[in-house]
Parts: sequence; C-alpha cells; structure tokens
Amino acid sequence: MNDCLFFGRNEYPKLIKNKPNKITKPIQFKFENENENEKQIKQISSADFSTIFLFKNGKAIEYLNYSNENPSEIQIENIQKVTVGYRNEAILTIEGNVFAKGKDINPENPNKFINISSLIEDTNDRIIQDIVSGRNSIYLLTSNQNVYGIGSNDSGQFGLDSITLEKTEKPILMMKNVSKIFTGNTSSHLFLLNSNQELFVCGNNYSGQLGLGESRKEEIKIKKLTKIQNIPKGKIIDIQCGYAYSVMLIENENPNPKRKFYSCGFFHYNGLGKNEFTYEFTEIKSSLFENDYILEISVGNSHTLILTSNSKLIGFGSNTYGQLGTGNTKNQSIPIKIELPELRFNEDISNYHISCGFSKSFLYYSPFLSSFSNLEEDLIKLFERKEFCDISFKTENGEIIEAHKLILKYRLNQNQNQNQFEKLQEIISKKSIKESNQIFEMIYSNRIINPKLYYEIKEIINSNEKIEETIKRIYLNENENENEKDFIIERKEKQYKFPKLILIMRSELYRGMFLSVTEDKSNKVTDYSELSNKSFQIFEYWIYSNQIKDEIQITQEIINEIEIGIDYFQLNQTYPNLFDLLINKFNNQN
Repeated sequence: MNDCLFFGRNEYPKLIKNKPNKITKPIQFKFENENENEKQIKQISSADFSTIFLFKNGKAIEYLNYSNENPSEIQIENIQKVTVGYRNEAILTIEGNVFAKGKDINPENPNKFINISSLIEDTNDRIIQDIVSGRNSIYLLTSNQNVYGIGSNDSGQFGLDSITLEKTEKPILMMKNVSKIFTGNTSSHLFLLNSNQELFVCGNNYSGQLGLGESRKEEIKIKKLTKIQNIPKGKIIDIQCGYAYSVMLIENENPNPKRKFYSCGFFHYNGLGKNEFTYEFTEIKSSLFENDYILEISVGNSHTLILTSNSKLIGFGSNTYGQLGTGNTKNQSIPIKIELPELRFNEDISNYHISCGFSKSFLYYSPFLSSFSNLEEDLIKLFERKEFCDISFKTENGEIIEAHKLILKYRLNQNQNQNQFEKLQEIISKKSIKESNQIFEMIYSNRIINPKLYYEIKEIINSNEKIEETIKRIYLNENENENEKDFIIERKEKQYKFPKLILIMRSELYRGMFLSVTEDKSNKVTDYSELSNKSFQIFEYWIYSNQIKDEIQITQEIINEIEIGIDYFQLNQTYPNLFDLLINKFNNQN
C-alpha cells in the first residue's frame, strides 16, 4: 500500500469519513476504494474546494466539496501533472495539452474541463511544458519557454493593469524566455524565473509578499512584471507562495553546497518570529535544519512544511485546523519539528514528498513525482542491463561496475582537462557498491536519487543539461562522432549512421538484432520499412531527442507512416509521446 499521511482540515472536501473535521496529528490516508490503495501515487494537489490524486498509470481521481458523491475518476487520458488552485483545476497531459475548469475559466459551465491550450492564438506555442494554479488564475509554460495566463487578473497577476483586463477566458501571453513559474494555490501574486536566474514579479504586494523591499511597500498591487534586484545569492531552487507571504529555497555555490531558506511578507506566517512585515527575502534560521539538506518545501494558504534529508518534517505558520500536525491547533511563528509516529521511511527519503492544501497537508511516498522522459528511463535500463559496456570502475571493496564510454563522454563535464574518467574512478574507489550504482544512475538519468552523493559528483557532470540535450549532442556532432556511429541503416537513397548504443536504447528491433546469437555481426543493414525519407528522418531525430523539429510539416500520410513505423521499429514505449505529438502538431498546423 502507499505510504501517505494526512493532517489538517478534513472538510472542503471531506477526505476521510468517520474522522473529525480537524485532524491534528498525522494519520495514514486510505482510499475507500481498495483498488486505489494498490495504485502508486505520483502527485497530490489540493486547495480549499477540491483535492486531486494522480497515479503512476496516468489516471487521477478528484474529491469535490460541492458534491455528495464518491470521489470520481477524471476522464482525461495520459495525465502528466495536476494542479489545484482556488476554485480551479488544471490537467497537463503527456502530449502537452492542458484541460482546466473553474468559474473564471469556463463561466458557462465551471465544472466542465475544457482544452485551454488549444485556445492559444499562436499555434506554434500550444505544446505546454508546465502548469501552475493560483487564486482564480492558471499559468501555462510552453515548450517555447513562453508564459500565458488565463482567468482572473483582478490583482494584476498577469503583469497587466486589472482595469484594462480584469479577466480573460483565453490564455494571454505574459512573458517570454521563462524557465519556471511560481505561485500558490490561493495566491494572487506570481514569480517568473528566466534562464539567467533573473526573477520577475507581479500581483498582490499589500504584505510585502513580492520581496521588492521597503521602497515598494506602499504599492499594494504590482500590475507590471518587475525585476527583483535584491535576490539572495545562489541558485533559486523553489519559491512557494501563501496568501500573504512567500518562501524561497536557495542553493549556494560554495564547494559544499547547502540550501538556505528565506521568506517575506505577513509576519504571522513568514516563520521569522518577528512581529513585523518583511518586505524583502530574509533568511529563516533554525537549529532544526541548519545541518540538514532541505529536500522540499510546500506552502498552503498560511502554513509551510519543510522536508529534510535527515527525514525531518518541519512546519510553521497557521495551525487552526491542525495542518502542522503538532497534535494541537496552536499557531507557530517559528519552525517546529513534526513527529511522525505512524510512518516509517521504507525507502530513500528523497522519494517522499509534501503537499500543502488550503488548511491541510500530505506527506506521501512517490518515486514518480517528477515527470521523467523516455530517454531518461531508457538510459537507466541501458545501465542496468549492462549491454555493450566498454569501461569499468572499481569500488572501495574491489567490486567492478561496468558502464558505457559514449554515454559518460557526454554526461561528464568536458572541462575537467580530459581527466573526467579518472576523477570518476577516484570518487567510486571510496564508495560501496550500492553508493556507486546510485552515482551511475544519477549520471545516466540526471535524477537526484541520493542528494548527498549528487553533490559530490555535481562538479564533474553536466548536471544542468537535460538528457534530451545530451543525446542530441551525439546526433549533432557529426564529425566528432564519426567513429562512434558504428552502425549504418541503408535506405533507397541515403545511408543513416547511428551508434549501436542509441539504437538498442530506443528500438527493440535493433536491440534484438544486436544481441542475437547468429554469426552475422555486420555493421550495416538495409531498411525495408518502405517509409518515406521524410518520415524516417522524423524517427531519426526522435530517437536522439524525443522531439520533432519545428520546421517539419506534418501530413496525414506522414502520420499513417509513423503509426506503421512505430510497430516496425518496435518503439511502442514511446508511442504515446511520438504519435500523439504528431497528431497535436498536425492539428496546430491545420
């Protein structure tokens, strides 16, 4: 069964029957439907009127406060992420579509999901990468790194004057070149981070929750996206927003990386223990986490939870309904440790996650919270299966771990004076077999499986590069990789060169071919799939990148060929992404 704890307001909606409306100590959460207890939770999102549980299989169920019926399954396929705000819900699918509902999204039928990504006027900007819900507003981050807002703009939370635009039922472009969106499920203020780690804000500022400083405290609403000048030094990991305050998690860049915690805004809830508003981000210091690595933070309407690497759950802020899990309803102006008697961490603590609703909290086990791509999963499988390994490393006890030079060449930082393999061997030589395997899994997949080990290897790997970009570099560096592209697929008019490793990662057809026991070990094969070269080139680029080139024009003929080709090359594990993205691109182009 899933490990999932619940505490706080057990109404709006009612989540656990036959329990009081205030649950002040963490208790095990169980679904009434026993079949749902067998599913693995991927994500929980909750606000004041609804709660959604997303499972690993892409299905989701919602609890609604305005319905006396049992929780119901959301009738949308291939769900990747859910987000619940004040009187709104949004669903992101793996195809990049967003379905949403709410009184400011669809006034005529606020309880019906509609496809809001299809309403974006720029058809090339309709594939959505991330979604965030706020107070009567939803924000969309597109694959082109553009941010759109839909719903209420009553506080200027779209970076536009609320008098000019009070609300919109179609997504409106707010800002370009954005890497992350931050807001809260009851918040009317917003933070946007660009690729240069510059932070822009807009919306409510009446309590100083935008962190703009004393000079801007009289401006209760910031109706134009404004750059914050006084951000704490370091890399912004996360920002979470309450109704009248904000918290920020910063990672410093010294040789021993550490995460620090900052807040600003309304003094009752900002965790600083001072009876005054804080108008810029100020560090929260506590002996509870000064020697711990902060894994995750989450904020509800007016309470905050912190999860640390030493399996500590810490909270502060409003506790009116027991949402801090302290066993009482006393508010906490400074961080306090929460006892977890009913939960024994049976896996790496980094697989546990926290989610704060309006006045409720969840702590749950989910190794699936992040949306990992097919390429990341394929690389992990490649490492685990040990196929075509050509380099080995020795642990502290002399055990041998095998790996792949080609993958390490591109995953390890090229700025290590060509001593990247030696540096990795030096690290592995001091680790156990379990730790060493975790290190390689993190190198191959770019997932933070073990935070402590991750920060030991961070300097020697391309930690900020997505796996798609790593594998794409192998594709793009034609001359450099001439010897590494050791297999040729001959077609009627052209030869295509691939590294065998890439083909066995992505295609069961070629994996079976290369691992067969037959004596035919030639490095060339003729492709008899009868696909057009244009369709084959879509496969070629997809195999390396999980992407379709922007300039490709999709026709019905190409879609038909790709559907056949997926079966021919046995790419079934990527089928929902590749085929549905083609359909989506085709619809947008037409």
